[in-house]
Amino acid sequence: MKAKIVHDGEGRKQAVNACSAPCPIERGMRILGGKWTGSILWHLKDEPVRFNDLARMIGGASKKMITERLRQLEDYGLIERRVLDTSPVAVEYQITPFGQTALTFLDELRRWSDELPPALSERIAAE
Repeated sequence: MKAKIVHDGEGRKQAVNACSAPCPIERGMRILGGKWTGSILWHLKDEPVRFNDLARMIGGASKKMITERLRQLEDYGLIERRVLDTSPVAVEYQITPFGQTALTFLDELRRWSDELPPALSERIAAE
């Protein structure tokens, strides 16, 4: 259904077919909209990656932030964490089949952002 604004007989405005809270887009953004979340999923798309290697791949993100995002993604069932039996102990992460479902539109988002006007792209990179 498409939301719209209608006027009643006395000129007051009312929303018809308004989104329920939160709407499907908002729910999706709450899962994937966090800083570094899309990058983490993207880097896990091909194979499991150890934590330190993932931290190296995602320049600009602190290990604390990556840890936070990984925990959230694991809670949502988008990735799996595995402790490796090595010395010293290492941890690797891999994307789940459910997490793979996000890759299609993350790829579309990547393509879309590749086509941003240069000035906007530069402004966003500087933020």
